[in-house]
Amino acid sequence: MPPIESGSPNGVIGVFDSGIGGLSVLKALRAEMPQERFVYWADSGYAPYGERSDDFVIARSHDITEQLLAKGPMKAVVVACNTATAVAIESLRTHYPQLPFIGVEPALKPALAQTQTGCVGVIGTQGTLNSSRFDKLLKTVQTDALPKQGHFVLQACQGLALAIEQQTEKSSSDTAEIEKLCAKYIQAMGLFGQASGQIDTLVLGCTHYIFVQAILQKLVGADVQLISTSEAVAKQTKRLISPAPEAPRTQAGSSKPEHIALWTTGALSSLQSAALRWLDLPPEYCHQAATQSFSPP
Repeated sequence: MPPIESGSPNGVIGVFDSGIGGLSVLKALRAEMPQERFVYWADSGYAPYGERSDDFVIARSHDITEQLLAKGPMKAVVVACNTATAVAIESLRTHYPQLPFIGVEPALKPALAQTQTGCVGVIGTQGTLNSSRFDKLLKTVQTDALPKQGHFVLQACQGLALAIEQQTEKSSSDTAEIEKLCAKYIQAMGLFGQASGQIDTLVLGCTHYIFVQAILQKLVGADVQLISTSEAVAKQTKRLISPAPEAPRTQAGSSKPEHIALWTTGALSSLQSAALRWLDLPPEYCHQAATQSFSPP
């Protein structure tokens, strides 16, 4: 597929999520396209999206897009949120036809290709797993996989994304509440392992969940594959846009830090902590966004 010609070829790439979860996607984007400029929007003041109404998520997604556009020309917008992709991306594409939107979806097809037992677990928010877009994706993957048979075990993890957000806000190393929630939902899915009928592949259907991968891996066992979508989204974004020029080199031969700005509608200290921890970015890259202009439906 040729690069998308709409959007601003010299613009920045906007990335947004309901909170800090999309930083996992931003990290993959920076690794794949180090010469590009990025603006990230963490909508933590209105998180979590997975427990909100469709109208709320659509309204927030439109408002964030306007906020991103107000900061300068956009080359593309990556919707780094499974729930927003499932609920709002078609509306965004309709309202902004000249602006490319790249979404994230649970990696069902790669998981089905990798499973040996034929049983794949999928964890996500209620908003994602109950959406018509996810239902369509699931049916398409199952049809395309024929004659291979695959069984998907779906588990909505209410409260998990919020717990991850709150732990970051507190800058706390106490993961007791997160571990409790993870254990509750993993146990509800059934047996994990390599035996017939056991789940041997787990899809992380929310961008927040990559930050608790170690906890999840310990619960399901080392022989169970965990699959996220961050790297795939980064590669897809790179394929679809026209590349920016190579970044100038320093005397030492390394690239200068690319332009990047992170905004949040939640606690600034939370974003600063997450950016330093996951992206190795100092606090001055993070900014506080106003929230008073939005009236949720």
